[in-house]
Amino acid sequence: MDFYKRMQYVCTGIPCGKVATYGQIALLCGKPKNARQVGYALREGLAGEKIPAHRVVNSSGVLSGASFFEYPDMQKLLLEEEGVQVVRTEKGWKVSLKEYGWKNTLREAEELRVFYEKMGI
Repeated sequence: MDFYKRMQYVCTGIPCGKVATYGQIALLCGKPKNARQVGYALREGLAGEKIPAHRVVNSSGVLSGASFFEYPDMQKLLLEEEGVQVVRTEKGWKVSLKEYGWKNTLREAEELRVFYEKMGI
């Protein structure tokens, strides 16, 4: 399995104006316990250059990927450009997963599994 190729495919599928969590991406890649690996891959550019990393947040909706971006508030600004409301909390900038979370379906997850098999990744 090539986790990073799977991750590239999943991340490029996150719709504009929506966010996904590190854990959600790991799950859709077939490795539900690899949320930290998702963060590592984004930070190190292992999943490709055209990944919309600004759409990836932690399990609470907090923007935790500042080190990936050129400057700390860039993720916030990119999300706001897509219409995502970002609010300041004691834990940092945060989005509502209820409102802006990517609600992928079981069918979409199954389609990803079939795609991975077909592509040999």
